[in-house]
Amino acid sequence: MIDFENGSVFKLQLTDDPGFRDEVQPLLADGEEVALAFEGVRDFVVFTNKRVIAVNVQGITGRKKDYASLPFNKIQAYSVETDGLMDNDGELDLWFSGLGKVRFEFKENVDLPAIAKHIANCIL
Repeated sequence: MIDFENGSVFKLQLTDDPGFRDEVQPLLADGEEVALAFEGVRDFVVFTNKRVIAVNVQGITGRKKDYASLPFNKIQAYSVETDGLMDNDGELDLWFSGLGKVRFEFKENVDLPAIAKHIANCIL
């Protein structure tokens, strides 16, 4: 399991690589569609219309992967911190019932308000 107690997970940037969508396709429920995909150095996160799927690539070869499913219907609150004058990165904090806070850190040039809008459309 991904260590969400650590506070922040991943350092992400938007990707249009179809490989990430293909990777999670077998996990998707009926009617579930990938909306956004973000990649880190090895790990990646996919936002669908029903949940966030965080994938932690493990081991030297990267063949072992941990998939964490974070359903939108368990989100109690969220916050977005956009980049500032000296800080080009942004953060997304999600509070999940039974899990607590999960933080995703994004590299510069990620449209965090668009991510917040996607989450709002899915949970409100």
